[in-house]
Amino acid sequence: MNWIELTSATEIAAIKELSKTRPQVIFKHSTRCSISSMAKSRLERDAPPKTADFYLLDLIKYRSISNLIVEEFSVVHESPQILLIKNTLCVYNESHTGIKMDDIAEQTDNN
Repeated sequence: MNWIELTSATEIAAIKELSKTRPQVIFKHSTRCSISSMAKSRLERDAPPKTADFYLLDLIKYRSISNLIVEEFSVVHESPQILLIKNTLCVYNESHTGIKMDDIAEQTDNN
């Protein structure tokens, strides 16, 4: 898995723009949470869809970016949380043990 680290609020606008031509996936990860670490590990064991870009947001370091994601994509904050962005909108999100690469790949193809 080649994560793109999400470290700046300005990257949210870039993700929205990129989502017009290619699905963008954001994984909101808490480095202090064992469930989040388990979800991240499970994602890293499976092959990601090659048609999407995957971003990793460290919620502890970049809480303000997480808050911006809530506003920009009209989602409720959860941790861990996966969001699939297409055509500037969050078309799929899941949290905790519901985060599975197979589901992400299916949603990437379907939406």
